[in-house]
Amino acid sequence: MKELQPLNQNVLLDMSQPTGEQRTSGGIIIPDTAKEKPQMAKVIATGNIENSEISAGDLVLYRKFAGTEIEFEGRKYLVIPYSDLLAKIVETESI
Repeated sequence: MKELQPLNQNVLLDMSQPTGEQRTSGGIIIPDTAKEKPQMAKVIATGNIENSEISAGDLVLYRKFAGTEIEFEGRKYLVIPYSDLLAKIVETESI
């Protein structure tokens, strides 16, 4: 079995999205090329990052147009520098 392991200070994000066509409320089909890319993704792995605030399984928010998209064994990933991560999304209890 092969796996991707990011090097240096890079992070591997899962970019797999649910497939299926999306339609507007009026019934117009939205093609993949017109859809806005998400800016949130799940962390799959991290490279050699000291004092990292994220780990595999975390949900993060990243800069628009950041990283390099790749396809590996039928799945889409984004390799992104750690510095392009903006926030970690955490669940909190309501007050």
